[in-house]
Amino acid sequence: MLYEMRTYTFAAGGAAEFERGFGEALEHRNKYSQLGGFWRTELGPLNEVVHIWPYEDLNQRTEARAASRQDAHWPPKHEAEVLGQESEILVPAPFMDPWDGPQALGAVYELRSYTYRPGKIPEVIERWSGAIEHRKKYSPLAGCWFTDIGTLNKLIHLWAYDSLDHRAKVRVDAVKGGKWPASTRDLLLSQETKIMIPAPFSPMH
Repeated sequence: MLYEMRTYTFAAGGAAEFERGFGEALEHRNKYSQLGGFWRTELGPLNEVVHIWPYEDLNQRTEARAASRQDAHWPPKHEAEVLGQESEILVPAPFMDPWDGPQALGAVYELRSYTYRPGKIPEVIERWSGAIEHRKKYSPLAGCWFTDIGTLNKLIHLWAYDSLDHRAKVRVDAVKGGKWPASTRDLLLSQETKIMIPAPFSPMH
């Protein structure tokens, strides 16, 4: 299985308008493949939406996107000014649970992207594998992937929380005892984070 993460940036106020149109048209797009999750940024880069689509493989992605373009109801209608679009093809980490239907994990999500030195992702995955079960005791790991197409050498992880206060508490509690975070600082080049709110229609919420 692979996942496509699409990030759209809008002029101020446009993300809410796009979300509305997307929700109204989603039933038509879901005929070809199912949406995994949809969020709007709350903290970090603003005026963005992030939507993630699971596929069995690139062939299914190609077929689903080609079929949906023939549907008069897709893409969604909106008046928001689109300033930018990005797409990345992601491969799930071996310790990630697959997305196989709606999941109620939290009211607030954090999307963290770490860029590592070229060629080091396999070592990063190995180090994470030894530490991730400890971290998952504190809040759900909604997803963890490495990039295959798009910006390379990235590990992207998505965490669910009940609230921002819950996030703050988890981030303190999880590091006690020294079992988390996984030790990868020597391989790390940069880090980014976004706090996101799931749309009402998002299967992951």
